[in-house]
Amino acid sequence: MKYKEAGVDIEAGENFKEYIKKLSKEIGGFGGMFELPSGYKNPCLISSADGVGTKLKIAIELGIHDTVGEDLVNHSINDILTTGAMPLYFMDYIGTAKLDIEQQKGVITGIARACSKNKITLLGGETAEMPGFYALGEYDLVGFITGIVEKSDIIDGKNIIPGDKLVGFPSSGLHTNGYSFVRKIIKDKKLKLDMYIEELGCKLGEALLKVHKAYKDLLTPFLKDIKGLAHITGGGIYGNLPRALPKGVGAIVYKNSWEVPPLFKFLQREGDVDTEEMFKVFNMGIGIIAVVKDPAIFEGIENKWVIGEITKDKKMKIV
Repeated sequence: MKYKEAGVDIEAGENFKEYIKKLSKEIGGFGGMFELPSGYKNPCLISSADGVGTKLKIAIELGIHDTVGEDLVNHSINDILTTGAMPLYFMDYIGTAKLDIEQQKGVITGIARACSKNKITLLGGETAEMPGFYALGEYDLVGFITGIVEKSDIIDGKNIIPGDKLVGFPSSGLHTNGYSFVRKIIKDKKLKLDMYIEELGCKLGEALLKVHKAYKDLLTPFLKDIKGLAHITGGGIYGNLPRALPKGVGAIVYKNSWEVPPLFKFLQREGDVDTEEMFKVFNMGIGIIAVVKDPAIFEGIENKWVIGEITKDKKMKIV
């Protein structure tokens, strides 16, 4: 009996590793090594782990896999950016029932592309072939990022006070959250991913796979003036903005202060979802929120909105 008869193809796995090595010279050993950059007086390392969720189901159905690789890296960058950290290196985990080389080449190509765009070292990862554990043809994808920030420059929200303003920056779409809800709407309404939706200007599947935006390059020049940053992921503004605020304050967000993109309106209409529920699930067109004393610092950025302010009443309100 051969291991391959149990569903694990060692040779295919080795071939895939060779492909990955071409994308990053750091990959190949049992552990990745990274030398910390110089110039920091009191450096603090910031790490985060996350996945792409059931957006993978859409990617698998459409046979498009490089976009979810970019999603994973960009999501991770935004998570550590909320502390003021700059990314250093990235690692990934791919779990699947049976290794599909072309499928996973797409995934890792997207990861490598996003790392290159954001000047991050792709340090290593794990590809696990686990027949009987994952459904055939499907895979799971998880990312691990580490960044660095001078301890004195950490964004921790401690200096946020009532009267500070909330500035929202546009998302590129759903990013990587709410897809289980979306898939239920698609199933219940018998929608098709290859349907062209006039108001979206593209096919439904194309709109749903738009890559999660990274905000590092946009916001890095302003980090010293930002008091708090909230990456709007699962749970929407309701669930994420409070994570960036200190105890003793609240926030009010004015939902009419920006134009909600057509994709969210389409999903709300098709799913017959009330507005409050939409704001609890989706980012509603706001990918990240900065808390600042004076929004004028962002004067050179065209796409942003002052969407609310910090309040004394310790509650999170969207009105």
